[in-house]
Amino acid sequence: MLRRQNKRTVIDERRGAAAVEFALCAPVFFLIIFALFEFTWMNVIRHTADNAAYEAARAAMVPGASATTATNEANRILRTIGVRGGTVDVSPRVIRPETRNVTVSIRVPMDRNSLIAPRFTRGRTIDASSTLRTERVETR
Repeated sequence: MLRRQNKRTVIDERRGAAAVEFALCAPVFFLIIFALFEFTWMNVIRHTADNAAYEAARAAMVPGASATTATNEANRILRTIGVRGGTVDVSPRVIRPETRNVTVSIRVPMDRNSLIAPRFTRGRTIDASSTLRTERVETR
């Protein structure tokens, strides 16, 4: 009977230890989880911006296409994941038959595209660019 009473005393001394340990570990655990979500989302935006720049350059390289066509294509792709505040720049702005290359540059501010809080990505931007040779035929 004495042993049982000692065992109960040890258990009573540990009561609440799990709650204290959780209170100490939970903030760090949730910070890591939130950071993982944020950086994963940043990676999704980066890949989407790369794809949008490439597809927009493809849309602009064919005969008859314009910078507006490329801008619309890039914005369409960026909208699929809900990017806010992204800017698209097509160079040259006027695509002529003698134009050799088309470059599409995309800039996405992470401050406006944060999932949880912009703490991890404050002041960061994602830049993507794609340059493709045009398919214009020279006439001589």
